[in-house]
Amino acid sequence: MGRGRAKAKQTKVARELKYSTPHTDFDALQRELSGAPSDDDREDQHDEDDYDAYRR
Repeated sequence: MGRGRAKAKQTKVARELKYSTPHTDFDALQRELSGAPSDDDREDQHDEDDYDAYRR
């Protein structure tokens, strides 16, 4: 007994996940699949180079 609310909540969440249509950024997906470095990757590489002298 007492499982009714929990089951109803799970059913509600499952329906939302099943029928929702989240926004997909196809440009970002294309960049990721093509292997092209993103702007964030280029910034990370630049930061690593700045600190390279301090590591040695």
